[in-house]
Amino acid sequence: MESTRIESVEAIPAGAACYVRVTTEDGCHGVGESTFFGWPGAVAEIVGSFAEYLRGRDALELEHHWLALYRALSFRGMAVTGALSAIDQALWDLKGKRFEVPVWQLLGGRTRRAVRAMRVLVERGPTEQVVEAARRCVEDDRYTALKIILFQEDHHLMRQAARIGDLVARFAAIRETVGWEIDLGVELHRNMSAGDALLLCGELARLRPLFVEDPIPPDSVAALRQFAAKTTLPVAAGERNTTIWEFAEYLERPGVAYVRPDVGIAGGITHVKKICALAEAFHAGVLPHAVPSGPVAVAAHVQLGMCSPNWELQEHVPQDAPTWTDLVDSVIEVRDGYLLAPERPGLGIDLIDAGLARHPPRAIDLSKGTPLREDGSVAIR
Repeated sequence: MESTRIESVEAIPAGAACYVRVTTEDGCHGVGESTFFGWPGAVAEIVGSFAEYLRGRDALELEHHWLALYRALSFRGMAVTGALSAIDQALWDLKGKRFEVPVWQLLGGRTRRAVRAMRVLVERGPTEQVVEAARRCVEDDRYTALKIILFQEDHHLMRQAARIGDLVARFAAIRETVGWEIDLGVELHRNMSAGDALLLCGELARLRPLFVEDPIPPDSVAALRQFAAKTTLPVAAGERNTTIWEFAEYLERPGVAYVRPDVGIAGGITHVKKICALAEAFHAGVLPHAVPSGPVAVAAHVQLGMCSPNWELQEHVPQDAPTWTDLVDSVIEVRDGYLLAPERPGLGIDLIDAGLARHPPRAIDLSKGTPLREDGSVAIR
């Protein structure tokens, strides 16, 4: 008789992520990924401690294990929820394999044929260079939505009028190049004060951005809600938040228009599905934080996107380089601007140990320091 009792829980830090493999006594296994990319080694340590609880328990009791681990010591933080998220993904993957269906089938079935991708323009540099990258994404790669990392590090050294003028000119040049049929999101990356960000949003409104993301630092939910009430642009936030309790505060009136949970830190599939339902109750959309996720987290996001009606777009960058392809047996296919859900059971993806070994873990490099302003003080981030 097949056994669903957990035999082992492995933490495999590689690159900027920590991957997890959970195996049952009969050899069935599932995989997951923590996207706490600052310190993957910290996640690995916590996964090791969680393994003490999980060994010998029924792998199919996902909700119970989630709560048992989350409530164990009442410590919070992304290293803790990152470990929990990776384990939860692995348990869902294992469950899908056990019942021979994709994870989205276990979560209520499909709500769409594929998940629309939003290509993140990671290119930095002069306006002309970023505009050309946007043109290629639309004309050559056939994306229908782009996210623009509008605020560049050099903007910290500029004074207000010049900074806002340059930001508006950059976005206007991109809009003129790609046209009005392409959805454009604005990423400010937590780099502005509320006053400056409101002024910028007022000038950007005529260019119809789909949203403005993280206009101010995420330190205060109350401050962000106040900001959302004062601007006419839809506000997106939540990539540094981890629980339904935090997201509930974002959504209370006046609230954000889009939430941005990350399946690798916000409690995995079990918890992000709840965040999606919470947002749906407020008629808010979901724009998951999926860059710089690795291939397993991307696959987990796609599973959620297939079964969550308010999953509006999923940000993405191509994962066709060895950084990602070495790690797994396949990456999610992008076709005509859409992410295609695998037909394979579970998450539809598996880890390759030899490839993982070629990519040792790396913590965030802080040797260059945090961005500074003109007077040498630490910039908002």
